[in-house]
Amino acid sequence: MEPRISIITLGVSDLERSFHFYQSLGFPTTRKPESGIIFFQTSGVCLALYPLEELAKDVSPDMPVAKSRFTGITMAHNTKKKEEVDDILRRAETAGGVIEKPAQDVFWGGYSGYFSDPDGYLWEVAYADCWQFNPDGSLVID
Repeated sequence: MEPRISIITLGVSDLERSFHFYQSLGFPTTRKPESGIIFFQTSGVCLALYPLEELAKDVSPDMPVAKSRFTGITMAHNTKKKEEVDDILRRAETAGGVIEKPAQDVFWGGYSGYFSDPDGYLWEVAYADCWQFNPDGSLVID
């Protein structure tokens, strides 16, 4: 298997609310909630929003829908400038997200904070002065 993640799908309780949240953060899409699924194109990976109950049924008719507040999964947006971390966290809060951890200097030498989207999915927004980015905006990983 070629190591690649093509799509990350978030099961959401209110497709329209989540659509507006991510659109407010600047995620580009040509889809509307009426289509039943939203695809946002990002650098390298597509972020999809799909109704939670429908996603559970797609996995298995017996898949339980209930989820824990902390799933053990976070997504990250890495920034090229330290001040972008605070700006993005403010945008997320204004759009209806919850600041779970305000931006601060962290043990690994960077600066980061966390927000949760309207369904509780966790996003880290982080900066480190040692990071480099590819021309497409993806993070260079050594």
